Amino acid sequence: MTVCAIESPSTGEDDRSPGRGCVLTADGAYAARLARDGDSWFPERWTLDGPEPYAVPLPGHQPEEPGTEVQPLGDGRVLIHRRAARRHLFALLYPTGPGTGELPLGAMECAAPGTRLALLPPAPGGARAYALSVGARSSVVWQVAGGAYGPVRLAEVPGRCSGGVWLDRAGRLLALDRELEGRTKTVVVDLELGQVSPLLQIAPDSDDRLLLADLDSGLLLISSDAPSPGQERLGWGVLGSTLPVRFPTSLRLPECTAVPFAIQPGQLLEPEACAVALRIDGPVGTWVGLWRPAERRVRHLPAPKGWLTGAGLWTHEGVLRLPYATRETPCAVAELRMPERDPRAERPA
Repeated sequence: MTVCAIESPSTGEDDRSPGRGCVLTADGAYAARLARDGDSWFPERWTLDGPEPYAVPLPGHQPEEPGTEVQPLGDGRVLIHRRAARRHLFALLYPTGPGTGELPLGAMECAAPGTRLALLPPAPGGARAYALSVGARSSVVWQVAGGAYGPVRLAEVPGRCSGGVWLDRAGRLLALDRELEGRTKTVVVDLELGQVSPLLQIAPDSDDRLLLADLDSGLLLISSDAPSPGQERLGWGVLGSTLPVRFPTSLRLPECTAVPFAIQPGQLLEPEACAVALRIDGPVGTWVGLWRPAERRVRHLPAPKGWLTGAGLWTHEGVLRLPYATRETPCAVAELRMPERDPRAERPA
């Protein structure tokens, strides 16, 4: 299983336009996105674990406003997060006959000016969903779906947090990138005990962020300016290892921005054998990069037309599944296969 982080490390953004991509459950069985009908936006659920992918529209009584978030749950329902001024409203959507059923989950109000609240990445198991509110001096993790009541406050973290990576299959340990006293370091929040502990601190004066983690192999994808002060670089390490984080030159792509979005699962205790998918943005557009820690190169492949940018999932067999939508094919999945390991590109022992 691969757990994913929110792509942008910024804590101050508030992009109120619907995203181009979609959100996948941790096991890749379902996806959800805001689809477009003319100038209107509506939620749409994709089923991906069957013989053929198919989409189910879940429109409400009126079009959705910009800034609306959707997230699929493991049972096929879709969590929707709507904003109305400083109020945040949560509900579960599901198909019912010719229409859409909606189960309200409650609402929250962020009274402090400048406070942001956004959904965290889907939790393992798909039974619960969480959100992160970020204020001027602290951040709070909330459970917004899967409980007996409405939104429940779980833990408060001093500092401004971003990201979000799950570190266990129980959905108890959550890694967040915390900005405190001018530096960003990754911490772990125990949602059951409400405790916060450090996880990633490469150098005292560096900004370090955790982007992805794979629970089978322990592979971590990291962003840090420790090797090049003032310039973030991609690196990798192993959860629980005493070895230092490595920053391969193959991940330095001039004039491009590379963001990892999926790690191949099932490579037990073999982090260097895991295939990693990168979204690469450059002067000529967006494409897909495939990379392994054991190899000294990135393989560049064109993204499928209509790719829901940044969304994808590896299978255990090394097939990268990328959801895409075009006018001719409104719901489909393209598959890219990771080539076999090239011994000539292996790292020296």
